[in-house]
Amino acid sequence: MGEVRVMRLDEGITEQDRRAGAESRRKLAARRRWAKAAAVYVLLLGFSLLFVGPMAFAMLSSLKDNPVEWPPRLGSPQLSPANWVAAARLGLAGGGTAFFGQFAPGAVVPFSITYEVDEGGEPETPIVRVPRRVPGAGPAAIIAEPFAADDAVVSEVREARRTTTDGVVRVTYEFDITHMGSDMVYGKLPLDIEVPMYQRFVRATLEPNRIERLGRVQSWNNVTGGVIPYVFYNYHRVFRENYSRATGKNLFLAWIRNSFMLAGIKVVTTLAVASMAGYALARLRFAGRNALFNLVLFSMMIPGQVTFVSNYLVLRDGIFGLTKLFGGGSLINTWTGYVVSTMVGGSAVFIMKQFFEGLPPELEESARIDGASVLKTYSRIMLPLAGPALGALAILTFQGTWNEFFWPLVILTSPPDKYTLTLGLLSFRTTYAVAFDWGPMLAGTVMSALPIVVMFIVFQRYFVEGISFSGIKG
Repeated sequence: MGEVRVMRLDEGITEQDRRAGAESRRKLAARRRWAKAAAVYVLLLGFSLLFVGPMAFAMLSSLKDNPVEWPPRLGSPQLSPANWVAAARLGLAGGGTAFFGQFAPGAVVPFSITYEVDEGGEPETPIVRVPRRVPGAGPAAIIAEPFAADDAVVSEVREARRTTTDGVVRVTYEFDITHMGSDMVYGKLPLDIEVPMYQRFVRATLEPNRIERLGRVQSWNNVTGGVIPYVFYNYHRVFRENYSRATGKNLFLAWIRNSFMLAGIKVVTTLAVASMAGYALARLRFAGRNALFNLVLFSMMIPGQVTFVSNYLVLRDGIFGLTKLFGGGSLINTWTGYVVSTMVGGSAVFIMKQFFEGLPPELEESARIDGASVLKTYSRIMLPLAGPALGALAILTFQGTWNEFFWPLVILTSPPDKYTLTLGLLSFRTTYAVAFDWGPMLAGTVMSALPIVVMFIVFQRYFVEGISFSGIKG
């Protein structure tokens, strides 16, 4: 009988071929891993654009003269470096600085503007006016401010250049605006230039803020404002136009200061009370500890809107009349009432308790052997180790207080000097929204969100830790 020979599948394959196949499979696996990683990064980038994109678009739109323009676009004249240079030169020509200009006595402000018409048409000399324009909407419209038009004299408008290209005639006109007064310094020099409808605007020394009446009128809010008022015009208005009629103080600065002050006080009180309460619930053994912790958990489940009436009544009566013992009265419409009513929250105590439970008990045992008291053990050993939890809690507390709106709206009623920034932005509804003046509203909103955005970028690690601490199991 003949011998039957069974061939193996890999028979005839050399060692070099095996190595080449293994290398090919390794490269294929590596490409798959990179493809998966790329897909995850693309997905994360899409989510970041989804959430951060509106904020970035709002910041760009807050620089525009018309934030609600349609169709919307990312660019604007305020983002052009050429306009920055022009605004700086005009600010210096007006007698001010490159960043903050003015219109001072003796100032001579040169200006040029270019129009075009179809060949066969004759361009007309534009009409240049310095209008008596109020500063803005709402309270700004009644500010007793002198008008630059009282002392501004516009020179004769002269034709400087004329060119004809592809059947289009372009003409550049030049003129000067001179301050003929003796002592008055004006913060704003508005300008209007009017031409016939067939005469199309091309460019000017400084891009106009508005083109009105179907292109007939080019309008500038402030020719000699300098770089900052030109680029950040809406932001400049927010600070300049919101003031207290009773005290004359700048309200927007007061709102920012109040928000920082209250947020700082609440961070300090929350860290102090929550760390002590969390340590006591995590490490000390006393009667009713579990019941007290359950009460803390129960307080976290109740929305603030449910208890705000009872809390309001407690503050109205001076904490059951206790404030009367110290010569005080109602705590409504006081910063003290706000701080007392929001001194610490159940979630802060919970976070600190969970963190302290995760620390090894041998630390306390060593402290007891050395004769340390409970207070010394807490302050000298346990509290320094709680730095990450305290940092996360500080950031989260500041964020919550800065953005809080409902409770300050109930507690702080008047005068406007006491408002936080969120309450102050609410007043913009009657200041600017009634006049459909959306620029300052958008600028105020961006400035309100900016501290939290910066804080998140700088301390994002603590934000993540603050969330993870709440899930630590002792």
